[in-house]
Amino acid sequence: MRAALAALLVGAHAAVMAAAPADPPAKAEAQLRRVLASVSGGRLNTALDEVDGLIGRYPNFRLAHLVRGDLLLARAKPIGGFGNTGHAALERLEGLRAEALARVRGLREAPPAGSVPRDLLALAPAQTHAIVVDASRSRIYVYENSRDGPRLVADYYTTLGKRGTDKLREGDQKTPIGVYHVTSSIPGSKLPDLYGWGAFPIDYPNEWDRRSAKTGYGIWLHGVPAENYARAPLSSDGCIALANDEIAELAKRVQPGVTPVLIAERIEWVTPETWRAERDRFLRGLDAWRADWESLELDRYLSHYDGDFRAGRTDLAAWSAHKRKVNAAKSWIKVGLANVSVLRSAGRGGVVEVTFDQDYRSSNLSQRARKRQYWVEEGGRWKIAYEAKVGGSKLLLPESFPKGKKVTDVNSMLKGAGE
Repeated sequence: MRAALAALLVGAHAAVMAAAPADPPAKAEAQLRRVLASVSGGRLNTALDEVDGLIGRYPNFRLAHLVRGDLLLARAKPIGGFGNTGHAALERLEGLRAEALARVRGLREAPPAGSVPRDLLALAPAQTHAIVVDASRSRIYVYENSRDGPRLVADYYTTLGKRGTDKLREGDQKTPIGVYHVTSSIPGSKLPDLYGWGAFPIDYPNEWDRRSAKTGYGIWLHGVPAENYARAPLSSDGCIALANDEIAELAKRVQPGVTPVLIAERIEWVTPETWRAERDRFLRGLDAWRADWESLELDRYLSHYDGDFRAGRTDLAAWSAHKRKVNAAKSWIKVGLANVSVLRSAGRGGVVEVTFDQDYRSSNLSQRARKRQYWVEEGGRWKIAYEAKVGGSKLLLPESFPKGKKVTDVNSMLKGAGE
């Protein structure tokens, strides 16, 4: 028994202690960690007492029940694997084994102490936290926007799509890869039990997804049914599912309409020095674009745009002609950028999403707008490939939403739901 369970856990406890976030891990997972640490240390009676306490507090934690079954069986005979019960359905048993492995992998491969996600280049002052999803580790990391840069404050085990990541089309049961934003908050009282505590819809597909001809809809962060504590790592239709007590904790740090959600196959962590250097390099390019716009030197301004640029249906040639006509009627331009966020989409060819409040003033027009751009790297230089005003997001239901519910029913449920 010790060899079977300890094989999952050797090194995990030490790794977590070396790189633990400021907040303690989720309570159930912390208790499970103690159980497995006792197993790896050969303290099987202690482990059994601890797992009984864990089940008493979280009776729907099926993985804990599986560990308890192995501990009891080990009293009678040697066992050579994890999950030796003969009573569970094979599919459920395999799901629990996968959950155990994913939890241990997430703990063992915790972010190095003091490191920063490479792709959180800059958060706007209003963005108090960012959610980072690492699919390879089945893990959500929550970062606080501190004065010294992003600071890890919590992390959680999570469930993703049945067929993994990189969603391309409707119905493929995959979780999208990219940079998204929480659009609203829906309490569980307004939703079927499938979504547990409640849900945070995100804005998939975003502008870049649509440009890339990606389809699908209704990707949410949500809870789990009351009968479960958690789900297997790959068991949703594309949504991101957390234990109900953990999404309730996460909710304290979520600002609908503000909080970004970065989803990657695998997060790359870098030193603060590397992170600052990459951030500052990009921000210099952004400021150069702003300054060249103000200069009224059209060629310098247009040099910041990618050859395949689009603004809605407008291509670079039409954009250039429009800007040439506009500039001819102006004697001066001033452009201010505030509340700037810069987030890189990992694994998508180096696409960077830039969002800001634009204060545009000129000799014959003044206006303010919330803008979003997507930049791509071309020949070692960042260029704008897409630009548009930020609009509102329409609530779209997940593909897993019960078919018996009509859209009119949902709209009624969402009154007062914090959209």
